[in-house]
This record gives sequence, structure tokens and C-alpha cells, in this order.
Amino acid sequence: MTQGAGQGPEVERTATLRDFRVPAYVHETGPYAHNAHPGESATPVEDPVELPEGYTPTQRDLPVINRGDTLQVAVEPAAAVPQPAVGPGPLYVVGDVHGYLDELVAALQAQGLIDSAGQWCAGTARLWFLGDFTDRGPDGIGVIDLVMRLSAEAAAAGGYCKALMGNHELLLLGAKRFGDTPVNSGAGTATFQAAWLLNGGQKTDMDRLQDHHLQWMARLDAVEAVDGHLLVHSDTTAYLDYGDSIEAVNDTIRETLTRNDPDEVWDLFRKFTKRFSFRDEGGADAVRSLLDTYGGTRIVHGHSPIPYLLGEVGSEDDEDDTGPVVDGPHVYAEGLAIAMDGGVTMAGKLLVQQLPLTA
Repeated sequence: MTQGAGQGPEVERTATLRDFRVPAYVHETGPYAHNAHPGESATPVEDPVELPEGYTPTQRDLPVINRGDTLQVAVEPAAAVPQPAVGPGPLYVVGDVHGYLDELVAALQAQGLIDSAGQWCAGTARLWFLGDFTDRGPDGIGVIDLVMRLSAEAAAAGGYCKALMGNHELLLLGAKRFGDTPVNSGAGTATFQAAWLLNGGQKTDMDRLQDHHLQWMARLDAVEAVDGHLLVHSDTTAYLDYGDSIEAVNDTIRETLTRNDPDEVWDLFRKFTKRFSFRDEGGADAVRSLLDTYGGTRIVHGHSPIPYLLGEVGSEDDEDDTGPVVDGPHVYAEGLAIAMDGGVTMAGKLLVQQLPLTA
């Protein structure tokens, strides 16, 4: 398995991370900067977070890059999604949202999935979110509320809107359930509350978090196979630690959350933070290990922003502050992997993509 947050190196599957490049600002002290829409200021952390000595829960997780004052352009809804005469409707996937509700609405409208009022208008279309709805952006709870509503509207129209578990769902669940309860970490004492703040946790989200949000997140699947695509959140082989079938993985993760043991949930969160297993030498073999176990011909994931996969972010010599250019999904690992995190938190693009890819 690869090295994750708050965990020392392990014996297996380390080859793909040996050139892990972390920009210097990852290790700046204090919580990462919160992001907001242009003209707004994000809710600050009211008091400095005091971290125990030696605490590095997410030392290798990606930083938040200030989006800056990016221009928000209104998007006219596209024409309605074409409906097949028979069989299921077209398949779409959505990358990491991280609280950017307005950008999500615009992207869904651009694909003809919702109308100008934000209502489902795609009939029998099938829509999958790849996880990470909250943190870093201004309205994570608004994003969850939208996804929950669209799930009901899509089902009523003969389609569906479903979602996968991301590491930030685990982080928010842990922060709410366990708060400052110490957990076992390979890097010293850790708490979910401190890790949540370090990774862009928004006080406004925590204040609005209700029981039905928690129940919805805790019941999300972690892996799904649709039309030959293996859908996951994280670009890691750590899913193999939880079962040799999709059903087994999803059941094991749900059972772990049901037991409500902070150390078990922390270990699950830690493994979901692992990334870059499909990049570089051995990446295609890592993808094949998942496809051979769970089925499918291609894996589709979020989690690692495309600019990081391409090595386009983090150069100390880069004086261009306009943000990374992301045109669409990134296909790599000998064509076996599709990355869907367009880097919306760093002024990239929130991706909504129809599958299969046409090019």
C-alpha cells in the first residue's frame, strides 16, 4: 500500500510515490486558507488551532491554493439531454466539488442536467458524483443538499443521481463524531477536529450539519462499476485492503463507520487520502490490480487535481498566478485511468463529463 496521511512508509506498493513532490507551502503552519467566492471572505477560524507536538495528520495531503478573484460567468442551460428509446440514459460523472455550489450548478446546467431553476431535467440520465462535497469552498452543505434533492428528482424521472464516499466525507464525519478525541497515528497524536481544520474545514458547514446529512454521508458507497467504468474517489490501491469484490468493500466500510471506533475510522480516512498510485512507473499495473479485482476496463477517479498529476502546480519559479488551465478529464496510465478533479479549489475547473469519452 502507498504512504498516506499520518502514516509512515509501508512495505507494499511504495514504488509509485518515490518521487512525490510536495510544494514547500504544504508545510506552512496553521490551517490552510479558506476559499470564497469573488467578493466574499470565507469564514475564518475563530481561534488558532493548537496542535499537539509531533502532530502531522495530513502532512502529505495537498494544500489549498487561493483561487483569487476569478471571473464567474453565467452559464445558460444547454439543450435537454437526449433520451434513448430503450435502456438506461446517458452516463455522467462529476469530479470533486469542495463546497463550490455556484460552479457546480453552472457545470450541471452546461451539460443539460438541470434547468435554470436548478431542477433535474435530464430524464433517464445517470449521474455519479465521485465524492468530496465539502471543505475548502464556501457552501459544502449547500452542495450536499443539492445532490440529495437531485437524487430524488432524477429517480422520479426514471434516471438517477448517486454519489461515492470521498476522504473529506470521512473527515467531516470524524470531526463531528469524535472532535478532539485523540486517535492513533503513525506520526504522533492526532484528532479529527485538527485534521478537518488543516484541510479546509468550514465553520459554516459544521454549524449547518444535521443528522440527515450525517446519515446520508455514512451510507455512501466507496466503489461502483458502471458501463465498464470502475468509479472510485481516490487514486489509490488501498481499496484492496477492504475486500475482493465491490460489495465486500462497500459493506466493510459501512460496517467500520457503524462501529464508530475513532481509531478504525481514522485508519479508513488515512487510507482514503493516499494518492498518485496510478501515476509514474508502475501506475498502469496499479490500475490493473483494481480492474482485475473489481471489474471494468477503465478506472475513473477524483481526489488528485489534474494540475498535480501533470506536475503543473507548485513550481517556485512559476510567477503566473492566473491558475492552472484544465480543459477536461485527464487520461493516463496507458489509457486505463481517467482523472476528474479539475482543481476547482485552485481556480481550475469543476468537471462534469459524459462517459464514455469520445476521444
